Amino acid sequence: MVDIIAWKGDRLELIDQRYLPFETKYFICRDAEETAFAVKNMVVRGAPAIGVTAAYGLALAVRKNPSSSAFKKACDVLAASRPTAINLFDAIDHMKTHLGDPGSISDPFEKAEAIAKAYDLDDQGKNKAIGKHGASILPGNRKVLTHCNTGSLATSGWGTALGVIRQLNEEKRLDMVYADETRPFLQGARLTVWECRQDNLPVTLVTDGMGGHLMTHELVDCVIVGSDRIAANGDVANKIGTFMLAMAANYHNIPFIVAAPTTTIALGTPTGRDIPIEQRPGDEITHVRGQRITQEGTAVFNPAFDVTPAKLVSAIVTEEGVFRYPYDFSKQ
Repeated sequence: MVDIIAWKGDRLELIDQRYLPFETKYFICRDAEETAFAVKNMVVRGAPAIGVTAAYGLALAVRKNPSSSAFKKACDVLAASRPTAINLFDAIDHMKTHLGDPGSISDPFEKAEAIAKAYDLDDQGKNKAIGKHGASILPGNRKVLTHCNTGSLATSGWGTALGVIRQLNEEKRLDMVYADETRPFLQGARLTVWECRQDNLPVTLVTDGMGGHLMTHELVDCVIVGSDRIAANGDVANKIGTFMLAMAANYHNIPFIVAAPTTTIALGTPTGRDIPIEQRPGDEITHVRGQRITQEGTAVFNPAFDVTPAKLVSAIVTEEGVFRYPYDFSKQ
């Protein structure tokens, strides 16, 4: 597995995922502003990884200036970086709750650092549990279709949906991973394929529109994806294109599984209609690696996520276990 988030005590070193798989570059964060830039500009991405990064970003903010006003400003700066991934807000709220007012305690940086490290380790443990729970509901050998990137590049390690896939592989029950390219930012083609090859997982790259074809020809027998926010009713926000896969899986009567930590479940978000959908820059569609691929002046609509209705989700797998429709997360 790839360690993308490295805490160095006075700085945070992130593998800059904008350059993968061609170059391995590191982005250094020394305060909340640089951390927010990394989140907003997808140096780091994936809901759990965003949360862990934000926790360390707040520790850096306290190290730089432990005053109450500076801490509040750092929380606001990070909260504004990306709107959909609920783990970002969970990390901020977690730090606020467990740290309190840094201006009124002794050794606030030491405490903030300890909170961030614990938050990081907790996510790693959740990932492993998600993998085991997810694999347990998929008997026999499996040919899996996945979307976007949900592995160690998107978490603190192991992964959510890719964590389930890794667990299947450890149990010698993984026949093939089909990875959607995941337009427009190509997280599947750039990141999931790279990560699978790093770990010697069998992987085949496919286009986003190929899911139905793969299912019709029995090349895949389940779909496993992650999520950036799960509403209280079980509606799931994930990378744009996920909804189409869920409809195709439902038609072909194959499992459509969402793997995510409980921190991704937003009980304060009643339904998918209440999930804010981030709009991304148009040049993510009009350009590939800086090269224009469409006519100049073309109008672009680029929402980062879509919402899959709860009825189309076969199971939501968390570290606490497996939830099924109709979803009731109140007992988690």
